[in-house]
Amino acid sequence: MKITNVLGFDYGKKRIGIATGQTITHSATPCKTLNQIDGNPDWPAIKAEIQQWKPQALIVGMPYHTDGSENKMTAAARQFCYELEKRFKLPVIEVNEALSSQQAEEMLKQDIKINKQNKHEIDRMAAAIIVQRWLNQQMQESTI
Repeated sequence: MKITNVLGFDYGKKRIGIATGQTITHSATPCKTLNQIDGNPDWPAIKAEIQQWKPQALIVGMPYHTDGSENKMTAAARQFCYELEKRFKLPVIEVNEALSSQQAEEMLKQDIKINKQNKHEIDRMAAAIIVQRWLNQQMQESTI
């Protein structure tokens, strides 16, 4: 089955950014940011997003150091991937998210002042950047 619709996640200890992506339009769109509940993902809210967007695959940003080595968040993100796959029976694709949050913050700073009240904007934009990286990779592979 060809994947045309994905849901992407920027996993964090406090918040999880969510974005959609379509291979037909080759575009990613920031959706929302969910707060962690007592250090755990808001599974009912994630389920609602999956039911709404009906993705064929889930994209999760994997945090690595810039040299490619794992950091303390890599294991937590991997556990999140495992739980996603187990709960929703969808393929989970890992994408290196190196510097996606910084890139999102830079993009958003051009439009809005980032502060504590709107820091969640960074998470959903980072999720869109992660999905866009995957879309770009798919496009490159299809032209080879």
